[in-house]
Amino acid sequence: MSDEKLTTVALIYDFDGTLVPGNMQEYDFIPAVGKSNREFWNDANVLAETQDADPVLAYMARMIQEAQSTGLSLRREAFQESGRNVRYYPGVEAWFARINAYGLEKGVKVLHYINSSGLKEIIEGTSIAHEFKNIYACSFLYNVDGVAYWPACAVNYTNKTQFIFKINKGVESVYDTRKVNEYMEENRRPVPFKRMIYVGDGMTDIPCMRLVKNYGGHSIAVYNPESQGKRKEMNTLIRDNRVNHVCPADYSEGSEMDILVKTIIDKIAVDSKLEQLEKPVIK
Repeated sequence: MSDEKLTTVALIYDFDGTLVPGNMQEYDFIPAVGKSNREFWNDANVLAETQDADPVLAYMARMIQEAQSTGLSLRREAFQESGRNVRYYPGVEAWFARINAYGLEKGVKVLHYINSSGLKEIIEGTSIAHEFKNIYACSFLYNVDGVAYWPACAVNYTNKTQFIFKINKGVESVYDTRKVNEYMEENRRPVPFKRMIYVGDGMTDIPCMRLVKNYGGHSIAVYNPESQGKRKEMNTLIRDNRVNHVCPADYSEGSEMDILVKTIIDKIAVDSKLEQLEKPVIK
């Protein structure tokens, strides 16, 4: 089946706590600067509070400060190398090919995106980076020597929503603010909201999950499968009408997540066929 005849679905993921346990900096960068996870994040939070700063910009500033004080490389390649040490939740690495294949069986082309407050350069170094059509995440500016010196993009918990609209309208550039704000008829948008599946790990993703849900898409809140009692806590998101589903972050074949996403793909495929049947026949 040609791409023109396929229904496009966007599967959009947060990264930290969604595809990997914890935060990406905790696997390599923080140990390399001689800090504990608790020390690093406390320092970043104190900086944000005392300076009344955005917490994401504060952690990026602390990364630069800590690297400079310990002589750790701030080159893009060093951050990418750090990404090679990230560990995933069960089944993540095999997930993309399996879901892509399932989608094609149903006449659906699945496109995967990252929408994260983590660092793009670290994600670029992971073994799954090639699976994503685009990675929307924090990033640094680099000087003529290739050394990070200032944030290029800071993705906080509320401005994450802008990237949902960029995906909706097919705008891949962070810089481009013109096209995303131009009027575009719903039927001309590459990925309608109702064909989006957003996967996040809770409170920090609520604006995006609520946005996708309210526009007819599907939002899934995931949690660490090893966290006892976490599901009960996360179920409040369903009760408060913020997400559609809650399940463990286990992406293995036959898992609850696997079955759920395949079922959503089934629904989108059927809805798309019904829409085609509703169109008037011109003879």
